[in-house]
Amino acid sequence: MSEEQDAQPHAGREVRADALASELRRQAAGRLTVFLGAAPGVGKTYAMLSRARELQKQGVDIVVGIVETHGRAETAALLDGLDIIPRQRIDYQGRQLEELDIDAVLARRPRVAIIDELAHRNAPGSRHERRWQDVEELLDAGIDVCTAVNIQHLESLNDVVHRITGVRVSETVPDALFDRLRDIRLVDLPPRELIERLKQGKVYLPEQAERALQAFFLPSNLAALRELAMQTAADRVDEDLRETQAARGLPGLALRRRVLVAIDGLGSSEYLVRAGRRIAERRDAPWSVVTVQTGAGDKVDPARQAELDRAFALARNLGADTEVLHGPRIADALLDHAASGGSSTLVVGRTRERPFARMVNRTLTQQLLQHGTHFELVIISAPQAKVRARRRWESPATWLGRDDLALTLFATLAAILAAWAAELWLGLSDLSMVFIVAVVLVAARTRMAAAVLAAGLCFLAYNFFFIEPRFTLFIGARQGVATVFLFLIAALVAGRLASQLRMQVLALRAANAHATALQGLGRQLSAAADLGAVLQAGRAALERHLSAGAWLRVGEAGASTEASSPNAELADIDRAAMDWALSHGQSAGRYTDTLAGAAWWWLPLREEPGASGPAGQGVIGVVGLRFGVDMRRLSHAQRRLAEAMAQDIAQAALRARLVADLEKARVSNETERLRSALLSSVSHDLRSPLAAMIGSAGSLAGYSDAMSAEDRKNLLDTILVEGERLDRYIQNLLDMTRLGHTGLSLKRDWIGVDELIGSATGRLRRYQPGVQANVTLSPGLPPIWVHPALVEQALFNVLENAAKFSPPDEPITITARLADPVDDDAGRTRGEVLQLDVRDRGPGIPEDERGRIFDMFYSVERGDRGRHGTGLGLTIAQGMVGAHGGNVVALPGPDGRGTVIRITLPLITPPFTPSSKPPDADR
Repeated sequence: MSEEQDAQPHAGREVRADALASELRRQAAGRLTVFLGAAPGVGKTYAMLSRARELQKQGVDIVVGIVETHGRAETAALLDGLDIIPRQRIDYQGRQLEELDIDAVLARRPRVAIIDELAHRNAPGSRHERRWQDVEELLDAGIDVCTAVNIQHLESLNDVVHRITGVRVSETVPDALFDRLRDIRLVDLPPRELIERLKQGKVYLPEQAERALQAFFLPSNLAALRELAMQTAADRVDEDLRETQAARGLPGLALRRRVLVAIDGLGSSEYLVRAGRRIAERRDAPWSVVTVQTGAGDKVDPARQAELDRAFALARNLGADTEVLHGPRIADALLDHAASGGSSTLVVGRTRERPFARMVNRTLTQQLLQHGTHFELVIISAPQAKVRARRRWESPATWLGRDDLALTLFATLAAILAAWAAELWLGLSDLSMVFIVAVVLVAARTRMAAAVLAAGLCFLAYNFFFIEPRFTLFIGARQGVATVFLFLIAALVAGRLASQLRMQVLALRAANAHATALQGLGRQLSAAADLGAVLQAGRAALERHLSAGAWLRVGEAGASTEASSPNAELADIDRAAMDWALSHGQSAGRYTDTLAGAAWWWLPLREEPGASGPAGQGVIGVVGLRFGVDMRRLSHAQRRLAEAMAQDIAQAALRARLVADLEKARVSNETERLRSALLSSVSHDLRSPLAAMIGSAGSLAGYSDAMSAEDRKNLLDTILVEGERLDRYIQNLLDMTRLGHTGLSLKRDWIGVDELIGSATGRLRRYQPGVQANVTLSPGLPPIWVHPALVEQALFNVLENAAKFSPPDEPITITARLADPVDDDAGRTRGEVLQLDVRDRGPGIPEDERGRIFDMFYSVERGDRGRHGTGLGLTIAQGMVGAHGGNVVALPGPDGRGTVIRITLPLITPPFTPSSKPPDADR
C-alpha cells in the first residue's frame, strides 16, 4: 500500500473526530436558530414568533427577551400568551432607552429565548456593545436562542452590499457566530410583494417608505440581496450536511486546505479580509490573515499600523488566525509560510504596479506566479488600489519618510565634501568608492527606497563635481561614461545588499525579542516551586516585557491565588471585566468590545492553549494588563506576545496546581492507610491487655475471699501493668489519628538511646517474660530529638515482631550505632543518622517479599510475618518512623539466618530554646 493510500483512513478518522468534537461542543452550549431575510419587511419577526407559539404548544419553556413589532398589529398579536421578560431601562442623555435585560433572562434560564434584531447596537451603558454579544452569552449559558437578521448585516458581505445598494451598513454581525447555528430558516418574499408591503405602510412610516423606495428598495437591489440570502442559507445547509456525514464516518469528504490572506495596510486590508472569509467559507476551509514586515517595522507609518490593527481585529472577529511575518522579500515570506502552514490558496490584492518592475518581472503577483507552482493564487482588485497608488506618488515622504530623506541628503553632501578633501589633500583620482560607502551607510540605516535615492544622488554628484568636464552632466571620455554607469550599478547593488542585510537583522531582532521574552518566562516558570511563585514570576515577566501593570488570578473567588503589581487597584468595572473573562473564557475590558470602559485588559488562562468552549470551560484563571493612558491601541506584536505569555503562565499554573493536588492526594492516601492500620490494630493489639484485665478483675470479684493476699496482689499488679500499657498505647493511637485531620503534630523532646531501648525492652518483658534481649550500644551515642512515645512504640512493634518468631532459647539482638552520611532520594547529602538494628534468629523472610512486609495485612507463611499476626505491627512502625523523616527496612541476617529490621532516624538539631536543650547539656 502506498503512503498516500495509507494516509487516507487516518485522515478520515481525523475528520470524523473533528466532526464529533464539533458536535459535542454544540450540544454542550445553547443552540442558535437564525431567521434570515434578504431585506427588512419580509416577515422574519412574524415567522419567529409563529415558531415560538408552536414550541410553546409542544411544552417547551420559551420566553421573549426582546421583540420589535414596529407597530405591526398582526406581529404584536402573536405576543399574546407568551412569557415576556421586562426590558431594561437605561438613562442616556436625558432619555430612557429600553434594551434586553440579559441578567433577567439568565436568572429565568428558559429552554429557548427569543431575541430580535441580532445586529442591533446596544445603548451606551449596556454590558455589551452589540446584541449579538448578548446572544453569545446566552448560548454560553446553555440557553437556545431564536433570532432574526437581514443578509446585509453579515460582516463578510458588508462590501458586497455596499456595491449593490450604495449603502454602507454600520451594524454588522460576525460570520463566526453562524458557526454555532443549529438551524437557519430563510424567510423569503419576492421583490414585488415586498415593495407592495412597503407602499402599504407595513414596513416603514409613509415618509420613510418613500425614501426607501427611491434608494435601498429598488427591484434590482432586492433581487441581488435575495440571491445573497439564498446563497448564504445554501452554504450553511451544505456545511451542516458535511459535518453530519463526517460525524457518521461517511466517505467522500476531502481534507480541508487553508486559505492564506495577505494584507499590507495600504488601504484595502479590511476589504481583502472580508473577501478571504467568503472564499474560506465556500470551501469549508480554515483561513489565516498575515502581513509581511520587510525590516522597517520600527518605522511603520501610524496610519498604516492602525489599518493593520483594524484588519487583524476584524479577521479574529471573523474566525481567522493572524500573524506578522518577517522577511526581506514579501513573496518568499508568503510562500514559505503557506508551505509550512498547509495553505493551498493565497489571496492577495492587486495594486497599481510600477511599469519598470513589470518589465523586469519583479512585481509581487509575478513572483508569486513564478515561484508558487503548487498554490492557487487569487488576485483581488481592491477599489482603493488606484487612489492609494496616486497618493503614494504625491509626496516622497509617504513612501520614503522624512528622516530617511534627510539622512540621504546629508550622506550625499558628506560624500561630496569627503571626496573633495580626498582629492585636494590626498591626491586621490578614483573617488567612486567614497560615494559607494555613503550609499552603503544609507542602506544600512534606512529602507531600500532611500538606498536607491542615495545611489541616484551620489551618481549625479559624482558626475557633476568630479568627472571631466566638471560642473556639468556631460561626460567627455568614453571611459568616463563606463566609470559613472558602473559606479551607478555598483552603488545600486551595494545598497540593495546592505538594505536586505538590515531587513534580515531587524526581522531576526523582532523574532528574537519575542523568543527571548518567552524563553525568559519559561526559565522563571520552571524554577517556580508552587502556584504563588508561578504567578509572581509571570507578573514580573509581563511587567518587564510589556511595560504594563499586571494582575494574575488563578482559582475561584474565595479560594484563589493572586499576584498583582504594587499599588494596583481595580475599579468595579475592572472587577466585572475580570469576572466576565474568568466565567466566559473570552477577553474583556480595554481593547475589547466587552466592558471596554475598563482600564485593564483581561485575558483568560486556559487549560489547553488555543482551546475555546462555552461558559469559560477549561479556564483556570485570568491575566490583567494595564497599559498607559497614551496606549490607545495594541499592536499585533504586543497582543501576540501577551497571549503567548498568558498561555505559558496558564500551563505552568496548571502544572503547579496538579503537583500540589498530587502531593495532597499522596499525603491523604498515606494518612488514610496509616489511620486504617492504626484503627484496625485496636482489635488486635488491645485484645490481650483487655483480656488480662477482665480476667484478673473477674477473678478478684468472684474468688477474692478464697485467695491469699499474695494472689490478690499479683492480680492487682496484672491489672495495673496492663492498664498502664493500655493507657500508653491508646495515647499513641490518639496522636497518630490526628494525622488524618490536622496532620501529625510531633511533640519532640530529647531522649537517650539507652533510655529508649530500655523502655521498649521493659515493656516487651512485661508482655512476654521469657524473651531475652542482648543490647549493644556504640560508645558516645548522643540523645535524639524525637517524639519519645511514638519512636518507643515503633521500636516495641519491631521487638514484638522479632520475639514472636525467635526460638525460645535464642535471644533478640539490638544494636545501636551512628551511620556515615548518606544521599537521600533528591541527591542531597544528609548528616549522620542513628541506626537501630533488631535481629531475630527465626526462619527469615524470602528476598522477593521483604519489601512487602510493611504493607497492611500482608503476611508470609514463614518468617517474621507468619500466620500469628494481622500484618499491622510493622506498618505502624514504618508510619511512626517515617513521620520523623526516617525509614524501616528488612535485611537478611548476617549469617543467612533470621532477619534484621533496621530503623534509621536522622539526627536533628532543633532551634535553641530552654526546653530544647539535651539532657546532658548542663553537665
